[in-house]
Amino acid sequence: MEKVAIIGGGINGLCTAWKLAEAGFKVTLFERGELMQQTSAASSKLLHGGIRYLENFEFRLVREALEERKWWLENVPNLTRRLPILYPIYPHTRARWKMKIGMTLYDFLAGKKGIGRHRWLTPRQVKRCSPYLNQQNLKGAYLFHDGQMDDQALGLWVAERCRELGVSIHTQHPVNRITAHGTLSTFQGSFEFDTIINVAGPWSEQLLEDSHLPHDEHLDLVRGSHLLLPPISKFGHLLEVPGESRVVFVLPYKSQTLLGTTEVQHTLNETVEVSKGEQTYLLNLYNHYFTQPCYETDIRSKYAGVRPLLSGKDSLSKHSREYKITRNERLITVFGGKWTTARALGLAVLNQLRK
Repeated sequence: MEKVAIIGGGINGLCTAWKLAEAGFKVTLFERGELMQQTSAASSKLLHGGIRYLENFEFRLVREALEERKWWLENVPNLTRRLPILYPIYPHTRARWKMKIGMTLYDFLAGKKGIGRHRWLTPRQVKRCSPYLNQQNLKGAYLFHDGQMDDQALGLWVAERCRELGVSIHTQHPVNRITAHGTLSTFQGSFEFDTIINVAGPWSEQLLEDSHLPHDEHLDLVRGSHLLLPPISKFGHLLEVPGESRVVFVLPYKSQTLLGTTEVQHTLNETVEVSKGEQTYLLNLYNHYFTQPCYETDIRSKYAGVRPLLSGKDSLSKHSREYKITRNERLITVFGGKWTTARALGLAVLNQLRK
């Protein structure tokens, strides 16, 4: 039986371990801390295709994510749910016709995997859905659906599937060095494997550099911060930041309101926490759109995570959420990736391994 080591206990590492173990490989997973404690537990809690990625023409990614969204909702219903989301249209936002094209394409790419087609709501209908949304100059809103999850609990559900299949999971085992010939070193010693899969998220490129291994792909690390506020609506909201092209989510989550995310360049030696500037940015956005304002004293909790995005764009909001898989002899490295497509990424790694 071929022995495979996986480095990284986030959702992409766990899904890769799951798919490889199902295929009959003997899998050992190494995690520097605890499972699902870093980036994978600091998401916006959405299972979504990423309607905003359509502007970057990432059609393959969106189609894959929409298919995976449907899989998670159908197969783990106790930790996921279908969530209605409003995209309000004002004079300062993207034009209604432009959003109509995007919504129609989103439904088309979902195909039979769709979970509800979009529709247009009048201002009066919007007010019934979201009573505190600012009605001044509101033209209406598009209503569409995506999935919502408990990211950490869902990741630990995947970890249980791994254990059932015999995956050996080692937490508190940081990997110091790897080679292209299958050697992996930790503080506990060195180990030999037929294949090593480096899926360490934000740390994957750094591990290659620490191991003096060449690589052509590069990552830009982006911090995303979220605030948890008092409940405002049972509907989610996708809101454009005034004066910017990017959007922010305002979502119901566990009897609270989840507000996020930001996009700030980050380095591995920085502390991962919500900055004062990010907090002000998010509250200003929230108070621009809702007539029941929130202030610093209303923040119930906050969290931040670091996303590893494929390098190559000047604007952080235009960075690709795609993933790339590279191979160097007996070493496979994953760059990038998003939560919703983690299972598909695991299958892609399996296909690369079989080659």
